Parts: sequence; C-alpha cells; structure tokens
Amino acid sequence: MKLNTLILSSAASLALLAGGATAEDLTVWTLSYSSEKQSLAFKLAEEAFEARNPDDNVEVIHRGTDEHKTALRVAAGSDTGPDVYTMWAGLGLGGEYVNAGLSLDLTKYYEKYGWADRVSVPSQAFVEAYADGKHGAPYRFSGEAVYYDQTIFDEVGIDKEPETYEELKAAAVKLKENGYAAFTFGGAVNWHVMRLMDVLLETTCGAEKHDALTSMELDWATEPCAEAAFAEMKWWADDYILAPFMGIDEKQASTLWYAKRAAMMLEGDWMVNAIDENADVSEYGIFPFPTGTNRLYGFAEYLYVSSKSKNPDLAAEFVDMFISTPFQSKINGSFGALSVNKDVKLGDDAMDLHKEWIEIFDAAGGTFVNGDQAFPLAVTTEYFRIINEVASGEMEPKPAAEAMATFIGNL
Repeated sequence: MKLNTLILSSAASLALLAGGATAEDLTVWTLSYSSEKQSLAFKLAEEAFEARNPDDNVEVIHRGTDEHKTALRVAAGSDTGPDVYTMWAGLGLGGEYVNAGLSLDLTKYYEKYGWADRVSVPSQAFVEAYADGKHGAPYRFSGEAVYYDQTIFDEVGIDKEPETYEELKAAAVKLKENGYAAFTFGGAVNWHVMRLMDVLLETTCGAEKHDALTSMELDWATEPCAEAAFAEMKWWADDYILAPFMGIDEKQASTLWYAKRAAMMLEGDWMVNAIDENADVSEYGIFPFPTGTNRLYGFAEYLYVSSKSKNPDLAAEFVDMFISTPFQSKINGSFGALSVNKDVKLGDDAMDLHKEWIEIFDAAGGTFVNGDQAFPLAVTTEYFRIINEVASGEMEPKPAAEAMATFIGNL
C-alpha cells in the first residue's frame, strides 16, 4: 500500500512538471464601495483574470475604510497578507504601509509593462515618493468638487453657480435664511470634514503657500493665511453646515443630502454613479470649489503589490490587467469620469455630470491633494484633531494654527 502510494505520488509530481505551473491563489484586499459599479469593477477583474489564467483563483475581499486600514496594519506586522491591496496614494495613507514594509518595490514591473507611459501623469504623483523605488500603480484618479441640488438653488433664488468664494458664502447665507444648511458633512469620519479645511487653505493661502504649509516648509503659527483658514472653518461650522454633522458619518451625510436637508456636498467624481443609483441625477449640478487658484482638488488610489505575496509576478500581472486599455475600457466610468489609462475616454452616451467633470478636469490649471495624502500619518492625525476641535467650537483659529506649528516643530 505504501509503495503504491509512493508510485502514485511520484506520478502526480511528474504530471505536474509536465503540465506546467501549479494553480495559484491570488488575494486582493480593497474597500467596500458605496457605488455598485465600483464593486462590480473588482468582480469583473476577478472574472477576467481567471479567464486569462484558468488554473488560478482570485479572491477579492471588501472591507469598510477603517477595517481595511486595520487589516493592512496587521498584515504589515505579520508573515501573511494579501497579494494585492488598494490604498489612497500619498505619504500619509499609502505611505503608512510603504514605510511599514508592506509594499513591494515595483520598479521592474514598471519597466516590464510600461506603466509610466500608460497612466496619466497626475495620477503618478506619489509613485516615486519613496527612497527605495516605485510603489503602487494608479487605478483611479479622482477630482473633488461641490455637488449641489438644483431644485433647492432654484427655490431660494440662487440663479447661478458661485464663481468666487464670496459668492459661495453669500449663497450659504441665502440658504440658511430659507431653512437649509449649505453643506452636510460626516464629522464622525475625520477625513470628510478635512475636505472643507483643505479647500479653505487653498482659498486663503493660494497655491504656493498652501503647498508650503502641507509640505511643512512654512510655519503655521506665523503665516496669517493658516489662521485665516481656520477662521473660515469656524464660520462654516458655526452656522452653515448641517447641525448634527459631528455625530454622523459620510453615508448618513449623503442620506441627509438626498433628503434635501442640505444644498451641497463636497464630493468626488465617483459620486455621479452614487447619485444615479439613489436619486434623479438631472436634479444635481457640480462646480469646483471657488478657491481662486484654478487648481483641482483631487487624489489618486493605487493598487499595491504586497511584500507578503508568494507570487509577486502573478500579482503584478493582475495589476497590469486592471490598468490595461481593454479592461479600463470595460469598466470605463465606474470610478469616475476620468480613467487613469490615457487611451480610455468616456463615450458620447456618458451621463451629463460625467461630461461636466471632463470639462472641469480639462480646465484645471494644476492639482492639490487631500491633506491626509500630503502629510505623513502622524501629522494627519493631529490635523484631524485640530480641525475637529475648531469645527466643534472647542478651539479658536489662532490656537489651532499654533497647535499645528507646535506639533510639526516637535517631529
């Protein structure tokens, strides 16, 4: 019996050698998306990759934002983890896991597949932000702007989209006089309220000083525009943001917006699909937050190959397929108006809001990223804390600017 077992085992081994590589499992960790089209994109990627590699099995695991971050932190400190994971780019988000050793240097795969020539230049802003090579490949690039309810604007007599910051504030006053909050945010998730602070810094400081503040090259305590930005944050939070915003999350904020409790939200181009799935998309419009700099607020998300992967070549092949022209064409519009692949464009049948987004992208004179991508993680955490205290009335603008300066100075 033992001899027969040995013979059978040897025969099986020879058959595997003759037949080529053994089957591989590929695990992809990503987010639980609010839009069905975004979740479907990863399902289609799973199916497409298995069709190309019939002996391999792909498992895509979706988690909420905080759960996803926690799972990645655990993986970084253990011997196991995903083969591929998604994360926002930037020093404070994707950079946390790069610095923890979870991300694999992809230099050889950039050279093999020509990714740098395939994806848009703005989406690559953080690929080479690290000393040890290239990390992550962009799979989406998103802009963020103001979505507004046209029916509410019409009702209160706002007859055009605000083109300056003062016009936006005047619109907020008119909305309040008619019983509407100007904006709704989910304060229970720090990054949602952060968006308002980011665009206010761009507005009060201008592009050059804003970049210098987020790169920590300018003193927050002595630069007047930093305190001015916190003062504007306080103005909005005191009277013109939906009152219970600090106790709700971003999904609840969206629900209140659809319920016409507030007129505007500061959201990304991915929101078009979510609106289409939840409301009459023809009732809504968009305009860039009027910072006065003509720079577009936005960010990239990357597919990272994990250093824990037992088959990084196969993981890189999955990344390559995801950002390829055929697959990006297949999921075009799922993650927003703009594909990271330079050869993929929206068709004539695209929704009007997506077409408006393309006009916004085309008109932009540059970009600036979310604070939690610009800052290292430790500074991001302090930035969140200070914003929340200003927004909830627990800290005044001047001490807020000083607190940022003190924290950065102690790094």
